[in-house]
Amino acid sequence: MILTSQQRAKLRGLAHALKPVVIIGQNGLTANVLAEAEVALTAHELIKVKIAHSDREARQQMSTQLCTDLNAAWVQTIGQIVIIYRPNP
Repeated sequence: MILTSQQRAKLRGLAHALKPVVIIGQNGLTANVLAEAEVALTAHELIKVKIAHSDREARQQMSTQLCTDLNAAWVQTIGQIVIIYRPNP
């Protein structure tokens, strides 16, 4: 899913007040993390995910993999926080 810059800007504004609902820890992107993210996206459409890893490249790979596995769109990354969106049918 690809978002336009205007869509991303609107979603960033909506996500500003949100707290991270999924935290990816030292074990990385596990099946349990994907399951929790799936539940959160189904319920909320727009979520923040915290990736608690010190390596920037690893965080970027995890966020890309998360969006791919969940069929979601990347909205923004700020430090360890990733905002992702998937419309609920």
